[in-house]
Amino acid sequence: MYVTQSETETAPATTTVLLKALQLYYVATATTLRQHEIMSKTQNFPWSLANTILIIGVSVFAFKWLLRTTVGWYLRQRTAARRSSIIARVKVHEAQFQSSASQSARSDDGEWEKIEKHAVGPARNGGEADDELEGLIGFFHPFCNAGGGGERVLWAAIKATQKRWPKAVCCIYTGDHDASKDEMLERVQNRFNIQLHPPTVVFLYLSTRHYVLSSTWPRFTLLGQSLGSLILAFNAFSLLIPDIFIDTMGYAFALGFSKFFFPKIPTGAYVHYPTISTDMLGSLDTSPALGKGLNAGTGKGLRGILKKRYWHLFANLYSRVGGSVDVVMTNSSWTAAHVRTLWGPVRNKRRKSHPVSVVFPPCAVDEIINTIPLNAESEAKREPTIIYIAQFRPEKNHTLLLRSFARSLKYRSGSEEKEEEPGSPKLVLIGSVRDASDATRVYELRLLAHELRLTPNHITFITDASFPTILSHLATASIGANCMWNEHFGIGVVEYQAAGLIPVVNDSGGPKLDIVVEWEGGETGFKASTEEEYARSFEQVFGMDGKKRLEMRKRARGRAKAFGEEEFEKRWVEEVGKLVELVGR
Repeated sequence: MYVTQSETETAPATTTVLLKALQLYYVATATTLRQHEIMSKTQNFPWSLANTILIIGVSVFAFKWLLRTTVGWYLRQRTAARRSSIIARVKVHEAQFQSSASQSARSDDGEWEKIEKHAVGPARNGGEADDELEGLIGFFHPFCNAGGGGERVLWAAIKATQKRWPKAVCCIYTGDHDASKDEMLERVQNRFNIQLHPPTVVFLYLSTRHYVLSSTWPRFTLLGQSLGSLILAFNAFSLLIPDIFIDTMGYAFALGFSKFFFPKIPTGAYVHYPTISTDMLGSLDTSPALGKGLNAGTGKGLRGILKKRYWHLFANLYSRVGGSVDVVMTNSSWTAAHVRTLWGPVRNKRRKSHPVSVVFPPCAVDEIINTIPLNAESEAKREPTIIYIAQFRPEKNHTLLLRSFARSLKYRSGSEEKEEEPGSPKLVLIGSVRDASDATRVYELRLLAHELRLTPNHITFITDASFPTILSHLATASIGANCMWNEHFGIGVVEYQAAGLIPVVNDSGGPKLDIVVEWEGGETGFKASTEEEYARSFEQVFGMDGKKRLEMRKRARGRAKAFGEEEFEKRWVEEVGKLVELVGR
């Protein structure tokens, strides 16, 4: 039986609600009069002020209660029919799938035929796990078709959820109206090599996604996008009220919306990158030359002082909504540290029992290792190529890489005018394009490449590459670059290591703390911050002795094995299991 909203959770009719509010106000008035009598006797506090404060306090409480109850009741009534329809439709599709799908179509050695429950998660009451959850799990990911690392986490999470709770329905809130369910699942297969069980995947199409675009809020962008996520959350809950609500994209205010109007619905967050962090606040006073984000050095003058104040106020608000989340997962040690700093005090105050945990993102480590050999023979086939796998977004800082690469070529040739020689280094940029702004950014990068005198023989742009295409470049390149300051984790960096590339990453964030670290007594890559440091690192890799370079590649691959998909599935199921236990409480 599917989990349904109990009668005790369903809000009363509007008339009853209003009567309850009037009754509450009557009690408040009586309390006020009693307070007046006491204070008049003691003569310690003016009656009028005491009365005003008490009435305001009680009125605010009554308004919040009335708003929560009526809006919650309205949304439940509005979505009840769709909920029943989804459940019925899933049952029909499941029956059709079971009767028509062949054994070969189900892949993964028949994992949809036989779920190895004991291997993917704990049971609620101990012993072997069962498939007790039959409810609707809502995944809030408005850009689910973007094709980046965050989307890999989403689809791997859904796959793990399907394996552990095969009767649960995974409902994805998305704004990608240009793609059907079949098209999106096909893209997931091609881009990430992840195959899902179609009958229990449901897409709910949002109509207000533009409210979370930065272009919608040219001023006060952080606050504007957060308020926009509240509108988007209302849009989502107007479509369906789930039994569990999980945000996998970083919209903490959407989780706050859920907890305010539906406090009994368990909420979970997978935080890729905190909306604001102590590092961001500190970057306002640093020099832009240090490359510490897009806002580095903007904290000077009156405008800078106001911006600092605005960011601190927003950080306080962000902490309050984040502190309401029941289960919090982060993708790296860096992210976890910042989330604990911002959300921890509020979570402790609200007595949240589950600590903030680190669940490393799933990386296609095993497949890459099995596909790409790493030995002396493969080393001889590698080319002097640098690849950068990242979405074409401003924060990925492709500009720094282009300038660094141009500088390294200048070091190598000794002159900007010298023509490229056979076997000279090449740069390959691989990334997904989400929308027109990303396409414009690629065009601008091409213009920059032209200004830097990087010819097509020097640089290649590949957009929306399939997984096989990415594998082919990983197999032949020598260096994997990462230029984002405070990259939250760095799935692409792990893929570099698994493929045997030597990573040259930004000296910050997840790549610095979790990935490019010493392993088996030696380094696994290089760290840089400036054009000069990147350029020198490139030259150092290309100039290394072949034997030492191969040893570093092997150490890097060894480190990458800690970030496989199997480990992610195990940790994801452990954390979501905590949410399952909260259902109905």
